[in-house]
Amino acid sequence: METVDQKKCLECGDSFKGRVDKKFCSDYCRNAYNNRLNKDGKNLIRNINNRLRKNWRILEDLNVNGKTKTTKTRLLEKGFDFTYFTSIYVTKSNSTYYYVYDQGYLPLENEYYLLVKKNS
Repeated sequence: METVDQKKCLECGDSFKGRVDKKFCSDYCRNAYNNRLNKDGKNLIRNINNRLRKNWRILEDLNVNGKTKTTKTRLLEKGFDFTYFTSIYVTKSNSTYYYVYDQGYLPLENEYYLLVKKNS
């Protein structure tokens, strides 16, 4: 049987009794501690996910038929950010497709882009 020891909460510093491995006096303190600990990483991840979501929406809006051409200017006007994508696919002929989930684009000549949708 585990012993009950007097401990100090990692979040608020109050003393409490509990199991040997207990670190917090309450669920509130446990959640507050973990939220504070993960705050910076969560903001970074949230911002990147928002950027990816916006890029995906732009590609989906422009590529209603599953395969179409557009210009770099049109993508940029809609707020597309070429920095963020989820994967790269290089073909046997050395063409590089950039994907945002299932929506992809292939850079062509004269700042044109081929937009494609990956089949599930």
